[in-house]
Amino acid sequence: MASVLMGLGGNSLNVALPAVVRHFRAGSVQASWILLSFMLANTVLIIVFGRFADMFGRRAMYLAGLAAYTLGSLLLGFAPTAWTVVGLRVLQAAGAAMLLANSAAILTDVFPREHLGRAMGVYTAGFSIAQLAGPTLGGFLVDDFGWRWVFWYNVPFGLVCLAWGAAVLRPAEPARGERGVDVPGNILILAGLGGLLFGLSQAGDLGWTSPLVLGGVGVFAVLLPVFITVERRSPHPVVDTVLFRDRPFALGILATFLDATARIGAVLLMALFFQAVQGDDAVTAGLKVLAMPAIAVVASTGSGFLQRGMDARTMAALASALTTLGLVVLLVAVSPHTGYWPIMLGLMLMGAGSGAFLPANATALLRALPSHRLGIVNAMRLMIMNIGIVVSTALAFPIITAPVAAPLRDHVFAGTLSQVSASGVAQLVTGYRYALGLMASLSALAMLSCYAARRSGRTTSYHARSPRRGPCALRRVTGGVAGAGRLPERKS
Repeated sequence: MASVLMGLGGNSLNVALPAVVRHFRAGSVQASWILLSFMLANTVLIIVFGRFADMFGRRAMYLAGLAAYTLGSLLLGFAPTAWTVVGLRVLQAAGAAMLLANSAAILTDVFPREHLGRAMGVYTAGFSIAQLAGPTLGGFLVDDFGWRWVFWYNVPFGLVCLAWGAAVLRPAEPARGERGVDVPGNILILAGLGGLLFGLSQAGDLGWTSPLVLGGVGVFAVLLPVFITVERRSPHPVVDTVLFRDRPFALGILATFLDATARIGAVLLMALFFQAVQGDDAVTAGLKVLAMPAIAVVASTGSGFLQRGMDARTMAALASALTTLGLVVLLVAVSPHTGYWPIMLGLMLMGAGSGAFLPANATALLRALPSHRLGIVNAMRLMIMNIGIVVSTALAFPIITAPVAAPLRDHVFAGTLSQVSASGVAQLVTGYRYALGLMASLSALAMLSCYAARRSGRTTSYHARSPRRGPCALRRVTGGVAGAGRLPERKS
């Protein structure tokens, strides 16, 4: 319920944003920050809260996240100015970060290994359901009740989730020896990731040579080696660099980034394609891209059942192959006169691939971990995925508009290019082929990363560093996900 709630919040606001902007007479900077503030705060806070969850307990952190998200939604409906909306979106993002950093970790800790794939599939299907229903819900609420209800509808559902969670989530003692807080590491990750995501998010509007874009990326480049040095010396690192010595884990994280970068850009571009190239209105274009999230719901739910007879890493590799195939189909199909069915086939293949990849990859990364490392590792996975989403968004639009004559580029984003210039449409289609070719290549690399992780054969049991032991080496566990034995049973 909470995953659907969070997903609906973002997808419905995208549709309702013009109404919010009109109400406050907001400028373009304020409008962009209404969306950007949530994205930046959520990404940089998620790994911090993942670490805190391992220290103080996932149940308390999860319930605090539900309370913060619900309170933020209530206050947003009373916001007096556009900048107040921006500030309250940060509160919402903090609550969402607490929820996301803990959800998959709670499932991994509670469900037996033989049922974890199904549980993760149902959980990730919630986000696909939100992607499917969010735009329609946002339009309905704005038209019939006003923009405030785009936030207020969260409140009753949030309270139900909070009460239900308080009743059914089992109290669990925090891990012993995990009380240290890596203050320098937290500050560096907030500053470095904040600079990178801000710079990338501005690239589409300002161009890659803008001082703001270059400055944001430069801050990240300077702070990254400093952060790695600090984390390697910290007794309680916020990001345990020892984890990346394990090849399957490192390859799984790489696949997470590549899949998000390939998948999200294509979703954004195809919604625009139907308007700018084929002349559809916004409602028709929105309906045409529904094939992808609809299939993703089915694939997410079904992947868990398939994992009963198939290794999770094998499932992730096959899912990446489907996403790659879907992108190749779109690459071949895009043209001003292509019918809907070839494009729908590509979208359905992408939906099946992305829907199956997310739960399979999460299961492969998390199920061999000890309980006291689930929060931080899940947060790292989500942080990397969010960075991939921002990179994809920053890359997609500049690539498709690069071949288009400068005076025509505004018509691309207005969706009116097909009514203005036939030659401009041809140039835009060329840009689409560049972008889809790049995304298909990234998806193919994600598939190879999953395959290489599977070939590694064994998983690793990760142990936290403690002051008594110092930095520890990774200890191998016989068997692992590849199935050559059994992991030690955890108490239920």
